[in-house]
Amino acid sequence: MQFQQEQDIVAEIKKYIAENLPLSKMSDEELEEQVENITAHKLENIYCSIEQRVSIVQQVYSSIRGFGLLDSILTDDTITEVMINGPDNIFIEQKGRLFKLNKKFESQRRLEDIIQRIVGLAGREVNQANPICDTRLPDGSRVNVVLPPIALCGPTITIRKFSKTPMTIERLIQYGSLTQEIADKLELLVRAKFNIFICGGTGSGKTTFLNALSNYIPHDERVITIEDSAELQITGIDNLVSLETRNANASGAGQITIRDLIKSSLRMRPERIIVGEVRGGEALDMLQAMNTGHDGSLSTGHANSTQDMLSRLETMVLQGAAGLPLEAIRQQIASAVDIIIHLSRLRDKSRKTMEITEVVGYKDGQIILNPLYVFEEDENSTLDKVSGSLKRTSNPMQNTFKLQLSGIKTEI
Repeated sequence: MQFQQEQDIVAEIKKYIAENLPLSKMSDEELEEQVENITAHKLENIYCSIEQRVSIVQQVYSSIRGFGLLDSILTDDTITEVMINGPDNIFIEQKGRLFKLNKKFESQRRLEDIIQRIVGLAGREVNQANPICDTRLPDGSRVNVVLPPIALCGPTITIRKFSKTPMTIERLIQYGSLTQEIADKLELLVRAKFNIFICGGTGSGKTTFLNALSNYIPHDERVITIEDSAELQITGIDNLVSLETRNANASGAGQITIRDLIKSSLRMRPERIIVGEVRGGEALDMLQAMNTGHDGSLSTGHANSTQDMLSRLETMVLQGAAGLPLEAIRQQIASAVDIIIHLSRLRDKSRKTMEITEVVGYKDGQIILNPLYVFEEDENSTLDKVSGSLKRTSNPMQNTFKLQLSGIKTEI
């Protein structure tokens, strides 16, 4: 059966169901059973493979109770990202590479209905007055929506899919991003309450790495997570509070920002604060929290190198407090951040840990960095495949005070 013929049958079954079944009174199970029966009757005299028959039932059911075409894409665990540029252009990321799907939505109206359903489930709203929205799916997948007239190609959705199994350091070691030896050192740093900043480009695995590191937090501590849309999967900690920002409503009121949440979290007796991503004026509040006894804080930020992360932090602090002198900002960063971990997505689409650097202090107007581990390519690297590992530099670790406080005598 051709794709177009399949879509015509789906449309016919949907029309029949809409006109003949009391949808509002039917449970999900009853509706699914009816869809299967009607589909079987419709396909009696048509040759159709079992896969296509299942696909037709899924498409009809999900168009009524689910997210339509999106449901079949989201159930595929090999897809890590979905990009919808209007009803006719759907792109997916599989194994680090982008592909265009040979599928499309029935109409722009249908795509807009699905968007409203997704946004409504998280208690948010998106419309012409407020055409940009960050939200999440019930399974935790991160969603960004942009509506026309801002999006010229039609309603645009970008979905970063949520992994069903929480990321662990063991899995990062399997993927070749870390070695067991370095993972053991990172565990010591987390337990000793070093303030750790994870930086990297888009899709380099910052949130994934943050998730993995958070598993090293002692289980008896009180942890507060702060995110734009909640996606961290922290397990094993009972005393966990997860906070999420909120957009303004249609009248422009009710907005709760990351800055608001950081300020509020300081009154909640946190032992550690985890900020999913710092990208604006909240950097100042984050640094102040790190400097006022909330050691062991973790966060991520977009940057192309560890040095670049420091520059971006300076810029972000200035967004929140334009009058601060640069020297004061640099001193604040140098005393607040202990370790910067830089991740990168390399030419073969693999994600690697490129550098683990210690922030030593502030001297002569500059923040001093001390690289502890640096990624080096070996002789097996080619243009298509990157081969190499994190190598320990000859620089000794200088700020060992927190290790000593925690009673850890191992050298890093």
